[in-house]
Amino acid sequence: MTSFFLYVAVGLCLIMVLSIYRVLFGPTTLDRLIGVNAIGSKTVILLLLIGFLYGRVDMFVDIALAYGLLNFVAVIAAARYFHKRKGLYEESFMD
Repeated sequence: MTSFFLYVAVGLCLIMVLSIYRVLFGPTTLDRLIGVNAIGSKTVILLLLIGFLYGRVDMFVDIALAYGLLNFVAVIAAARYFHKRKGLYEESFMD
């Protein structure tokens, strides 16, 4: 069962590479913000898988919940900031 959790964690890390690509090369700020949110959501699941691997699920659930809440608040704050600046839907200047 441990090897299953390990393979799922490695697969999840490979899927996170797609989100990292969206964060780096997203055409708009909204795409980058969604990519960061997806990375944060996958990190919560990765923390839970690490908890299963170490046999300390109770500790890692608390860490995952705190990280998930922090990720949610950060993405909402960034979205409100860019919405007020009117820069959420414009193209980026990195091209």
